[in-house]
Amino acid sequence: MARILAIESSCDETAAAVLEDGSRVLSNVVASQLALHAKYGGVVPELASREHLRSVVPVVREALQKAGVEWRDLSAVAATSGPGLAGALLVGLTYGKAISFATGIPLIAVHHIEGHIQSVMLEGRQRGEPVGLPALALVASGGHTHMYEVCDSGYRLLGKTRDDAAGEAFDKVAKLLGFGYPGGPVIDRLAPHGDPHGVPFTLARVKGSPLDFSFSGLKTAVLRWVEGHDLAAEIEARKQLVRHDPQPSSEAWLSVTPQATRDLLASFQHTVIDELLGHAAAAAAQMEDVRSLIITGGVACNAGLRAAAGKQWAGLPVYFPTPALSTDNAVMIAAAAWAKFERGEFAPLTEMAQPNAALA
Repeated sequence: MARILAIESSCDETAAAVLEDGSRVLSNVVASQLALHAKYGGVVPELASREHLRSVVPVVREALQKAGVEWRDLSAVAATSGPGLAGALLVGLTYGKAISFATGIPLIAVHHIEGHIQSVMLEGRQRGEPVGLPALALVASGGHTHMYEVCDSGYRLLGKTRDDAAGEAFDKVAKLLGFGYPGGPVIDRLAPHGDPHGVPFTLARVKGSPLDFSFSGLKTAVLRWVEGHDLAAEIEARKQLVRHDPQPSSEAWLSVTPQATRDLLASFQHTVIDELLGHAAAAAAQMEDVRSLIITGGVACNAGLRAAAGKQWAGLPVYFPTPALSTDNAVMIAAAAWAKFERGEFAPLTEMAQPNAALA
């Protein structure tokens, strides 16, 4: 029986989890910093690092307590080494190295994006329905929009964003319109109340890389639409709403969002989803013997995306992680660490944080 303690601290979530024998989740603890960063309209790296320092020890302690294990019961400790915010990564990785040094258990360094992919593989094993390989993985979040071919021998990058990540585009558009941070979930809640074809948007193709994404032009198109309409009063009304209630209901949001803006939100979300799934279909067509499509990352929580992809897309079965494992968490880090543990791929205590690490 092998148990891995995993730590995730790549951005604004301090998380720890214990995974047993590669499939049984004994604990999953996440300390969110959303309330801290909301007042600034986005993640402030220095504040994130300081909050990780405050949270990492109690979060790990809680994960061990909920799992009912002690240090001597662990077989390895895993930590995210990249990509992410440098200071944030250092907190989790350094604590992981300290645990390894103090207890003598091996250290496993995990790539954050691999964690997102492996969360889907983990849940497939738990259901007794392993995800078929080779698979196409679309990882879409606030920091990443990448597509990979996933096979037994590793990962091959097929396409990535050239500028904004999909989740970042959602949050920036929401901030522009006064919906606060994080704004992606709010857009998802309001989009069904608008016409997805009410505002025509087009996305420029990336020269030389047809599978790469670009969302900055779409974000600019939304800005131009806002500049062409007198939205000052409604944007201020939404800001006032957030000041009085940090988590407004959908009904409250709708009360300060006229139909024209609802149509804008619906059209924006529809365009992003079309872009994500269109690229996925194009990538799948270029792969040999592809057997499944994995969609993961924070944007995988988007109800519109889940509905559009359904259970089949481009002739492939589609696998999403559960919402709890879509956003940043440590279970996914433990899942990615499990295969490394079985292969004996351990990291030295000199392992460095890699904010721009590539997944190869």
